[in-house]
Amino acid sequence: MINKKLTILHINKFHYFRGGAETVYFNTARILESHGHRSVFFSMHHTQNIPCETGNYFIPHVELDEINRNCSSMHQLKIAGRIFYSFKAKKLLSQLLDAYPVDIAHLHNIYHQISPSILHVLKKRKIPIVMTLHDYKMVCATYNLYTHGKPCDDCSGRKYFMAIKNRCVKNSFSKSLVSTLEMYLHHRVLDIYRHVDIFISPSRFLKNKLLEMGFKKEIFYLPNYIDREKLRTFDGDAGKEKVKSENSIVYFGRLSREKGLMTLFEAIKLLRSQGEDKIKVKIIGDGPLRNSLELMTKSEGLQNIHFLGYKMRDELKDEIIRSLFVILPSGCYENNPMSVLESFALGKPVIASRIGGIPEIVRNDVTGETFEPGDAKDLCAKIEYLLRRPDKIVEMGKNARIFVEQELNEKQYYERLLGVYHRVLSHK
Repeated sequence: MINKKLTILHINKFHYFRGGAETVYFNTARILESHGHRSVFFSMHHTQNIPCETGNYFIPHVELDEINRNCSSMHQLKIAGRIFYSFKAKKLLSQLLDAYPVDIAHLHNIYHQISPSILHVLKKRKIPIVMTLHDYKMVCATYNLYTHGKPCDDCSGRKYFMAIKNRCVKNSFSKSLVSTLEMYLHHRVLDIYRHVDIFISPSRFLKNKLLEMGFKKEIFYLPNYIDREKLRTFDGDAGKEKVKSENSIVYFGRLSREKGLMTLFEAIKLLRSQGEDKIKVKIIGDGPLRNSLELMTKSEGLQNIHFLGYKMRDELKDEIIRSLFVILPSGCYENNPMSVLESFALGKPVIASRIGGIPEIVRNDVTGETFEPGDAKDLCAKIEYLLRRPDKIVEMGKNARIFVEQELNEKQYYERLLGVYHRVLSHK
């Protein structure tokens, strides 16, 4: 094991709490700092960014949805060029490294806004590179192996042109074309990810799926962890009034089609038809499906469904604590969802789709229940099963909490992560 204290360069395109990838990005830095290592950050400017010492070196903010909007063709070309290869990111990262020398680089989501162009900078300086995989971008133009309402692996064997044929990116030919060209450039022409010394996969499913689809780089399995603060908040904050429980279930995350929200709504309708309409269903988050979901809720008269919008971390925690359990009805191949782990840490079981890496953590009759993806009847049955067994909800919640404490704790994560660092540093 490495004895010296390291300086680690953490790179992610967002430097604020936006989703699971950002939670892992910040958690990784925090746990390393707690053991005396130093963190240096490189990301993109944004009004919500958490302040940090190296923020002046961050790349300019860009909205990728500006492609196809009513802006000049030159501006659209500049955005597309940045997706392919960002010379600006290379220049700014070089300037940062001149001022802040590092021992190792740990990358997270860098696609599009930053681009893998930065790998050439790191390789030139002989800085070892570790990269945590949060999705399927290494084999899929759209990140999530999901198109037109169902899982898809048509690009298996590096047949990236299938993304154009299927119009996988927002059903747009031009956006699908850009993403397809990006895949061919990065994986076939440049083979730029060969510069990453080792990839980290938080789920066995993601690792096996990438290998199955033709990604032949070295991948190390290391599940995400829950930090001590998350566990401590469930025990109760001194001087804070205890959150009151209520008859509610919660979904929190992005409101988009691949998250299976239509399945959840169909299940709620079935519950109503069976007289189980007193349970309050809280939808927390935002996304492209929100407006249509709200309209459907009104037209169907589903008065027990409430849209709470985006909630800050403490507010979200309180909503989870007061609920009976959490639901994750995804239709896509989830990796190692932080939403599940955070629910477990707060003592709540989870009902989730039996897909991707979810069955690795949601274990039937132990930490929650799984159902067949897209099957509203099966989901409805699992919800009814728990609603009629309040003692089972409590038992599963306790099991879930024990699971993250024993199997997904900081000590194990830190030791295994440092082992990965040791490997790539010894190769250097």
